[in-house]
Parts: sequence; C-alpha cells; structure tokens
Amino acid sequence: MNRNGNTYTFIYASVMVIIVAAVLSVAAISLKPFQKKNIEIEKKQNILASVNIDVEKELTESIYAEKIINAYVVNSKGEVIEGIKAFEVDMKKEHAKPVEERALPVYEAQTGDNEIKYIVPLYGTGLWGPIWGYISLNSDMNTINGAFFDHQGETPGLGAEISTNLFQDPFSGKNIFNVKGEFVSITVAKKSEKAPEQHRVDAISGGTITSKGLQEMLQNDLQNYIEFFKKKKI
Repeated sequence: MNRNGNTYTFIYASVMVIIVAAVLSVAAISLKPFQKKNIEIEKKQNILASVNIDVEKELTESIYAEKIINAYVVNSKGEVIEGIKAFEVDMKKEHAKPVEERALPVYEAQTGDNEIKYIVPLYGTGLWGPIWGYISLNSDMNTINGAFFDHQGETPGLGAEISTNLFQDPFSGKNIFNVKGEFVSITVAKKSEKAPEQHRVDAISGGTITSKGLQEMLQNDLQNYIEFFKKKKI
C-alpha cells in the first residue's frame, strides 16, 4: 500500500473518527448519571430558594429532605392526582396540554416559623427564551413568602436581572388575591405604571419584555391553582 496515497489517508481518518466517536460516546454515557444528579440538586436548590433558604451544593440533599415535608400533584380542580411524582413533572411539557389535563406540582415546606409554606412551579417565556421559577405562599394561600426566578438566555444586565435577589425579594409580602377575594396575581410594573402596591413589584429597567413575560407567567400559572388555594386556605 502506498502510504502517501489517498487510500491510506482515508482509512486512517476513518479509523480515528470511529475511535474518537467511541471515546466520546463512552464519556457521555459515563457522565450522564452525574449530570442528572447535578440537575436534581440545582432544582432542589431553586425550590428551597423560594422559601428563602440558600444552601450550598453539598448540603442540598439533607436540607431539602428536612425542609420539604410533602410533595404531590393536583389538577385544575384542586384535586390530588395519585401516581405522579411532583419532582418528576416537566412544566414545559405540561404547558403543551390543555389546562384541565395538566399535572400541577405542589411542595410543602416547614420553615423556621413552623408555618407550612406552599410552593408551586412556574414556566413562561421571556424576550429570548424560556423563563421559570417557584413561588411560595403562606398558609393563608394569598401572601407570597418568597420567589425564585431563572432564565435560559435573557440579556445580562437587563432581563437576566430576574434571577437576582434585588428583583426577587420585593415579591415577599405581596398578595395574589384582592380584598374581595378575587385573584389578581402580581403586576410587574414600570414606575410610571399604576397598580395597587400590595399586588405589584417594580419591573426591570430596560427589561420590559422579560418583566411582562414574567408577569404573564405568574398570571397564567397561578390561576391554575386557584381551586387548590381555596381548599387549602385557613
């Protein structure tokens, strides 16, 4: 065989491609369990963040097991659905279904004040892609205890600010029902925009589309839990 010929070059390149592909495939398979575990831990951190508990990665599992005392799934009528694990529900997939067919996860947290907080997940769309988060409510099923939001690709310094404490903290203490018991959600308002103080937080300066996307996410997803909130209200 002429080692300087095209045949040798082609065979050599083909063998190397096969070897590299095999190595990458083995590496991907080997790393998959670790990647899955990291995703689970991050999700648990996010759920805990909605009840104002920030925890290091290595402590996440133990703190989550201690603080999250119950998790289940309900439907839009507020009825518990058996046989579905709340943690395994994919909110993106649920959003593709009619509201009456959706699985709606609920997490119950026992915090330092011994009052149970009810946590629900959220999923929506910002300027450049998906946004998501968690809202926790006090046992009156009206007052927001805490909030956590994140995004896939919002603009740094603008829409991406939804993932900061500066934006999230003002949600604490706001109400999602008005004094008449009507669901009004939360308005994410520009300073020039009028909205009742108890039902509004300031929008992100320069991030109007992301802010309004988050407002729509809150409106759309929280209203799916209205019947559940009414049943749990004390």
